[in-house]
Amino acid sequence: MNQQQRTQRFVPWLCGLAVCLGGVSSLEAASPALGIIQPRGAQRGTDVELIFSGARLADAQEVLVYYPGIRVKKLEVVTDTTLKVTVAIAPDCRLGEHAFRVRTATGISELRTFWVGALPVIAETEPNSEFDKPQPIPLNVTVHGVIDNEDQDYFVVECKKGQRLSVEVEGMRIGNTFFDPYVAILDARRFELATGDDSPLTGQDGGCSIVVPADGKYIIQVRESAYGGNPSCQYRLHVGTFPRPTAVFPAGGKPGAELEVTFLGDPTGPIQQKVKLPEKPQPHWRLHCQTPEGIAPTGFTFRVIDLPSVNETGNNNSIATATPGTAPGAFNGIIAKAGESDFFKFTAQKGQVFDIRCYARQLGSPLDPVLTVGNATGAGLAANDDSGGPDSYLRFTVPADGEYTLWVRDHLNKGGPDYFYRVEITPIQPLVTTTIPRVDGNNPLNQERQTITVPRGGRYATVVIANRVDFGGPLTIGFEQLPPGVTVSAETLEAGLNILPVVLEAKPDAPLGGGLTAITATHTDPKAPVPSQTTFDAVFSVGINNTPFMRHFFDRTAVAVGEAAPYSIEVIEPKVPLVQNGSYNLRVVAKRAEGFKGAITVFPLWTPPGLGIQGSAVIPEGQTECVLPMNAAPNAAPRKWKTAVHAVADAGRGPVWTASQLFTLEVAVPFVSLTMERPAVEQGQETQLFCKVTVNTPFEGPAKVTLIGLPAKTTAPVVEITKDTKEFAIPIAADKTSPVGQHGVYAQVVIVKDGETIIGNTGGTQLRIDAPLPPKVATTPTPPPTPTPPPKTDMPPKRLTRLEQLRKEAEEREKAAQAGTPTPKKEEPKK
Repeated sequence: MNQQQRTQRFVPWLCGLAVCLGGVSSLEAASPALGIIQPRGAQRGTDVELIFSGARLADAQEVLVYYPGIRVKKLEVVTDTTLKVTVAIAPDCRLGEHAFRVRTATGISELRTFWVGALPVIAETEPNSEFDKPQPIPLNVTVHGVIDNEDQDYFVVECKKGQRLSVEVEGMRIGNTFFDPYVAILDARRFELATGDDSPLTGQDGGCSIVVPADGKYIIQVRESAYGGNPSCQYRLHVGTFPRPTAVFPAGGKPGAELEVTFLGDPTGPIQQKVKLPEKPQPHWRLHCQTPEGIAPTGFTFRVIDLPSVNETGNNNSIATATPGTAPGAFNGIIAKAGESDFFKFTAQKGQVFDIRCYARQLGSPLDPVLTVGNATGAGLAANDDSGGPDSYLRFTVPADGEYTLWVRDHLNKGGPDYFYRVEITPIQPLVTTTIPRVDGNNPLNQERQTITVPRGGRYATVVIANRVDFGGPLTIGFEQLPPGVTVSAETLEAGLNILPVVLEAKPDAPLGGGLTAITATHTDPKAPVPSQTTFDAVFSVGINNTPFMRHFFDRTAVAVGEAAPYSIEVIEPKVPLVQNGSYNLRVVAKRAEGFKGAITVFPLWTPPGLGIQGSAVIPEGQTECVLPMNAAPNAAPRKWKTAVHAVADAGRGPVWTASQLFTLEVAVPFVSLTMERPAVEQGQETQLFCKVTVNTPFEGPAKVTLIGLPAKTTAPVVEITKDTKEFAIPIAADKTSPVGQHGVYAQVVIVKDGETIIGNTGGTQLRIDAPLPPKVATTPTPPPTPTPPPKTDMPPKRLTRLEQLRKEAEEREKAAQAGTPTPKKEEPKK
């Protein structure tokens, strides 16, 4: 069954634990696929047998475990699609989702998740789809069940008056399919006492709690929120007396501190709890509310950050009563009622620059914060509503020494006892984040090639993305841990670039094995240390337009040594440059193991800026070579680049990847540039195209010039020039049927150097082809016709307008002046 995994949690740190299964190897095996882990969860402090379902698992050797608290005790291959994995879950194993991969002799699977809870697990049993026929269950258990189409599951528990009854479901989060669950607590008369659908803390998964009003039986209902469902809609339903708060205050603290926090929103009232925070900063640490009655299944994201912090005083709802704090520092508060704003104040010096963030939704709060920074009197200087989500962020440059205020409110002016938040003011902190990008940007569900398996005696290539934040400069890219016998080849990542080709190579005798590792990025200047952070996300469901909907964040990839691949590839490194506006055929050669004849598809690993490389090429079955055509734009930067080619072939039961060495691509200015005049020719005639030559790089021997773009039935010979040629002409012959009009042409210059061909395109002009003029025909002139006098008419002369009279008089004076006669005096009209 094709199951997709969903979780929504940032992985704060990872550990690699594994158990090995020796002796299994097969050249026909290939990259494994892991579809789902069943059951979807288990109780901590127990041993459980898990079924890993997928494909190409017959040579499984290891299970990679991302988090502490789970140990693999046994790994058994059942079939090529099924593994039995026995794990021991420690009593203090952290609650929530855990992540696994399978390492086989030839590859590493996708990441899949598994849930750990505090309660014993029981199974849902049908029939339980009617209110009056619920499944009896004890308190403080986790039920594993399924919601089919239009299904409803009912469970009944016995409770005592005053007892807390809590219900929480994991459905969307366990990630089998798009499943939006709904839960309710009902009494024996079918009256709803509490319901739960979506929440800021649990996402689409619901939960609710009550204080039991009377002794008796209480019904728990589970269904899909729109009465849908299918066999993949599995859930884990926690039912018991455990607390279920909806807020925690404060929402963070300093590493190593012993802190008293208050959980709010539980039906029994506020819960005080002393907490010992981790010794090291963990921005996404999870804090679970725990009482003698139990522990909350879902923890709050708790900011363990080395900042001094203050809590609001409770009456800080104006500038005058603002709670004082420091910058850098943290401010914790609750928007306790609708329309409320919380004010804080701090002092700062001119020129200081701070990043100011308000955390609310990221912590599980319903608050949609609006953050404002102002001066001492409350005049706003900077504000932000949403920044990459509902939470707020702004960068603030202090304009002058003095006191400043900040205040927080809800975007819709809502509020309540669980509208908690935390504001952190920090100086600008440089950071570099690293990852391996998805190979299919249009399919976020695809995890392919985000792990690394290096075949024995072979190579594997990947690209690393390194994004700098608030700093610049060159970086050295590497790996925190690599399997024995594996080396890395990579250039320095230049300032201004964020992508780097990396090739890993394993010795022929490197032991099979692997583990989890971060991708490191360090500044080349040892005096400028910059922290690096590896960030991946496995997407398990998507919404409209393939928008990631539920995902699992983690901070290590997996690197392993696998069995030798049945082939290897090598790039014949170019001896000549690729010139601007030119082209080159890159040769890729394969070396095949005995008996392997399958087709091999090669791909460019990375295309440098300004270049174009064909997306793929195939070395046909039984053959050993192909070419990857490439070209350079006219404005491609003249320089050298390092890149590689990787390849995939079906070794019998799936894909096997390998790669070439890192090789150099040099981009150069054209050796020869041409300036062309504009030629014209009549159909059926000949002309010449005159070219002036500029030699940018001297060369030996002739260069062949071919005119490209000639229209049909128009020809021009190949002309040879040398480095000493200053100008030359290309004869052009047009056929009687060559198309009339303007035709764009340019020259292709081919130069042979060191036995290889340099191809460049240069020049460019318009060739005009005209139709010949029609021949003249001799004719006898025809005398003009005798004009016919106008017919006589008795009509009176036309009366002239005043303007026409003036024009007529002016014409008469002008004629008289030319003839030398006096101008007749105009008679003045009588008064």
